[in-house]
Amino acid sequence: MSDPLSTPKSEPAPEPASPQRAGRRKRIARRMRRARRGDSLFATIVWAFIIAMGVRVLLFQPFHIPSESMRPALEAGDYVVASKWPYGYSRYSIPFSPDLFEGRVAGALPHRGEIAVFRAPHNGGQTYIKRVIGLPGDMIEVRAGGLIINGEAVPRGLVGEDSRARPGGGLTRYRVYEEILPGGVGYQVLDRGEGDMDDFGPVRVPDGHLFMLGDNRDESRDSRVAPPLGPGFVPVENLVGRGDLVLLSASPQLELWRPWTWWRLRADRFFLSLDPDPS
Repeated sequence: MSDPLSTPKSEPAPEPASPQRAGRRKRIARRMRRARRGDSLFATIVWAFIIAMGVRVLLFQPFHIPSESMRPALEAGDYVVASKWPYGYSRYSIPFSPDLFEGRVAGALPHRGEIAVFRAPHNGGQTYIKRVIGLPGDMIEVRAGGLIINGEAVPRGLVGEDSRARPGGGLTRYRVYEEILPGGVGYQVLDRGEGDMDDFGPVRVPDGHLFMLGDNRDESRDSRVAPPLGPGFVPVENLVGRGDLVLLSASPQLELWRPWTWWRLRADRFFLSLDPDPS
């Protein structure tokens, strides 16, 4: 006898979702989407920070020029880009100069005549930008404003005059000279006449150090000035980078939020190379 056929039971129809339950699911879905967007934004910010720090530490760093000590090559208000790799890397290549290691990695000496950015030996937070004049072992002397390197007078010829208005009124007048260093690098310097630093030395540059001068010779605190008033001899370890380019320039009177002052941008100095020309 065969089993009787059973009639299949019908499945109960699913209950329609209540409006409260549907709204709850939508809110959960929105929170998950916001969380994913937040994670993506956070990851983007982290990667942007890592890339920016990598560029700043390894490749380039901008610096603002606050004074006229490097005129005529640099003006107050210039924004200079310094290349990091030409001299290698030290702890001064890193923001805040953490005491992670000593010396330089892949280090190389600057060439005489280059413009270099460095941290002051007596104050790791103070940054200078000057021209490299003396290398380790060089004998440096200044007489009547003229340079003498290793007993040989640096050729210097008068090429013009310049003047600047003083804050209190009147003009400061300068003679403009061109100096030609050993090796053929030529650049211009300013001399306003007899001054306290027109005679200096002779001194020998210690091993592992550099002798730096500003191009505006009477208005520069450089290696002629001992710490704490100036940097004195500069340890090679304290180099930050080589000044290669004036990215942009603005008169100190320019204010970003006052458009009527924007005409004080010095467009003729944008992307100006600082590579010293061999004569």
